[in-house]
Amino acid sequence: MKLKNFLGWSSALCLSAMTAQAQETNQPADFDQRLIQMQERFEQREWEMEARFDKKTAAQDAEIEALKKQLAGTATNPPAPVIAGTPPTNAVSTEQLKDLNEKVDQVAKAQKKTLMSEFNPAIGVVGETVFSYRSKGSDETGSDRPGGFDVWQRSIELNVAASVDPFAKGYAVINASADAATGEATLGVEEAALQTTSLPGNLELKVGRFFGEFGRLGYIHDHELPFVNRPLVLDEYIGGESQSDGLQLNWLPPIPHYVSVTAGVGDHFGADSPNPDHPGTFRAFDGLNFWGRLSTYFDLTPNWQLEAGVSGLWNPKEQDRGGFDAFTDSNGKPTTERERRLGGLDFKVSYVPLQNNQFCSFTWGTELLYSDNHYLADPDSSLAGTPPVSTRDEFATRIGSLGGYSYVNYKWSRQWSAGALFGYVQSPENHSDVTMEYSPFITFALSHWNQLRLQYTHTDHNATSGLKPDDAIYLQWAWIIGAHSHGWQQR
Repeated sequence: MKLKNFLGWSSALCLSAMTAQAQETNQPADFDQRLIQMQERFEQREWEMEARFDKKTAAQDAEIEALKKQLAGTATNPPAPVIAGTPPTNAVSTEQLKDLNEKVDQVAKAQKKTLMSEFNPAIGVVGETVFSYRSKGSDETGSDRPGGFDVWQRSIELNVAASVDPFAKGYAVINASADAATGEATLGVEEAALQTTSLPGNLELKVGRFFGEFGRLGYIHDHELPFVNRPLVLDEYIGGESQSDGLQLNWLPPIPHYVSVTAGVGDHFGADSPNPDHPGTFRAFDGLNFWGRLSTYFDLTPNWQLEAGVSGLWNPKEQDRGGFDAFTDSNGKPTTERERRLGGLDFKVSYVPLQNNQFCSFTWGTELLYSDNHYLADPDSSLAGTPPVSTRDEFATRIGSLGGYSYVNYKWSRQWSAGALFGYVQSPENHSDVTMEYSPFITFALSHWNQLRLQYTHTDHNATSGLKPDDAIYLQWAWIIGAHSHGWQQR
């Protein structure tokens, strides 16, 4: 562990020096060549150091075994009694035995030496600021952000992670987001979970507050997305990020081909209310949310890969969550949600060449979602939010809605990439209400921990929604300090 930390710090210092030199000489081509040569020397040096470390460890193991044999021989062959006047032969004194034990202990301790900070948690901070201009006001677009010029500190995220013991690790994500109305930052626990590391049968259990694994981008943090804003269909059908308080079990079947099976249960999923908001509400087991995902991976060629998955979400009794806030359906009747169903199909095709993969890549990702919710259109229910007095089938309404998104992202250098996003969504409460989005974007990575993204978005609404089409320009600046396990993911 010390060796890897030493090499990591040495590499960072040398790379920083090379970066400064390249900036002064203004020779990017020469800098890239030097960087590649330097990386090769670092790898050669790391290999040599690891070989020396392995050799030293083997020598220490051999010394321990020799000392153990010596001690064992002493115990099984006690010295012969000494006859007066005869010098002792092969006699081992108490002091010698003590000295041998001390040597064994010293060698064993030398192998177990650790850094003082090894068991401290890894801590990192992510900041994200969004500058924007929108052509319409929020009353015309339905957005919680104002029209015109806007600056939004979307999030400050604190990440803490460490091993709890040899059997589990824990992590927490504390997020402070600016309120859309007041601008004040609200601190909240975005994730806090325990994750096992040594369950038998290729099983992994996660318990606590976490992002449930549903679809491709539902459980990805905002700053990890390949574009500025989350696709509209995820906001409409999931409520943004797939946060839940519950447990999730993942299983890797013992077969040659990679297949991942995930199943979870939680008291909420996404942006729906986690607690009943009506006095006396009783939540049965089927008032919880159940979700699952089956995914796999294929190497199409040495340079092309395919990931695919299917996901499902089910909340059998939405009203057990206190979700009695009624709305008016397309027929003008008061309606409340009774059952929530959501299915998804996703895939991602990636081009990652074996050579020059840090400078060139291509990604095409697509996800289709189908919402099949059941509602209670009961004329005896009120719009004030009281529970319906009848659950007869003739008052049940089933609304099926379709949505999805597709995007491409091409990276042509270490720092530059660009792409486009298209989104389509029918409202889960009225499938005649359709919204579409078109978003080209370009990303400049100053480094692995600091990046800028410029995006243009045109949003189009049909006449049913009552909202107006609008245009927006976003400039996102995101940065990372400290440890951050996921970083910028190629999603």
